[in-house]
Amino acid sequence: MELNETMAAVVTGGASGLGAATARALAAKGVKVALFDMNAEKGEALAAEIGGVFCKVNVTSDEDVDAGFEKARAAHGQERILVNCAGIGNAIKTASRSKEDGSVKHFPISAFDFVIQVNLVGTFRCIAKSAAGMLTLDPLDDSGARGAIVNTASVAAEDGQIGQAAYSASKAGVVGMTLPIARDLSRDGIRVNTILPGIFDTPLLAAAPQNVRDALGASVPFPQRLGQPDEYAKLALCMIETDYFNGEDVRLDGAIRMSPR
Repeated sequence: MELNETMAAVVTGGASGLGAATARALAAKGVKVALFDMNAEKGEALAAEIGGVFCKVNVTSDEDVDAGFEKARAAHGQERILVNCAGIGNAIKTASRSKEDGSVKHFPISAFDFVIQVNLVGTFRCIAKSAAGMLTLDPLDDSGARGAIVNTASVAAEDGQIGQAAYSASKAGVVGMTLPIARDLSRDGIRVNTILPGIFDTPLLAAAPQNVRDALGASVPFPQRLGQPDEYAKLALCMIETDYFNGEDVRLDGAIRMSPR
């Protein structure tokens, strides 16, 4: 798929971090980009920077997602590209005993469900609604290509750490649904791939003390540093532009394998 000014894209979680880097990379190719995010201040600023449009969207809401696609398509037309970067995480043990008084508690089910709803169901919601729109488009070429979707999982999908049961389950779900969705959409020329980032320098880590950031970077075999959002963006664009890239889950992690904690 050749990226150019005739193309439209939607990037969820597009106001910062991996999503913002991808939005900038797409815009640099001439693509018209719509940003789905909850942070209106950052989203509006980035949209102005790249000549895109911001849509305040909570990916757990059908109404929000529908309204977001409606606004994006009114501005840019039907998207051929969807990049799912919206996501959250938490760190709670399945069950634990208090060191102070010996009391026992378990992972609040509502907290577990919320992570699943955002990371897994939210990703699928955006895929399904975007793919339905892509089906209305004419193919780009004789191969029948219509569009491309890139999802964001995590290395935690394969080697989750202590306290990451919800996060790991949600990201493993994204990995697990990649191939079946790619197969679902294959006859209509829509490709689906997923990136599993390792430890990246995103807003999640921005507030961490420098010694913590340095230790995290040093834990990566090579290169011994945090991943940069533009490196994620490069792989996302490779997946979009390379027509034979389909149904794949690819780690982008400097060869790290996460320890238990």
